[in-house]
Amino acid sequence: MSFSVERLQAGDIARFRAMNALFAAVFEDPDSYAAAPPSDAYVEALLRNETVFPLVAIEQGEIIGALVAYELVKFEQARSEIYIYDLAVSEAHRRQGVATALIQRLRELAAERGAWVLYVQADYGDEPAIALYTKLGRREDVMHFDIDPAK
Repeated sequence: MSFSVERLQAGDIARFRAMNALFAAVFEDPDSYAAAPPSDAYVEALLRNETVFPLVAIEQGEIIGALVAYELVKFEQARSEIYIYDLAVSEAHRRQGVATALIQRLRELAAERGAWVLYVQADYGDEPAIALYTKLGRREDVMHFDIDPAK
């Protein structure tokens, strides 16, 4: 591997912002990732939260891939699940094991926390993501619904 995978820590605000810039570019969604950036205090609180997993792949000082996951504490049993919310790799670094390395590091962190399972969604038609997740885990076909909060 010519890159390293690191978990962002307290004080990594500049790397956090670079990670969000990567998400904005890869997902072609600057409105969600760059239009209203959180304050430094908000970012610092996130980076200190043990149940938030911001991981970055770094090559020669540049963030070439990133993953953000969240630990969800369950109620039916004394266990937790880790949900991979965002995963992106810059176009120039795809098909080089970056996404797999990010997920592998998350698997290690999940094991350290005693998580029961990691899970992730993929969009229909996103064949590279579907192939990656199929290689690493079991597929379940489910529907996803967004419900707006009460106003």
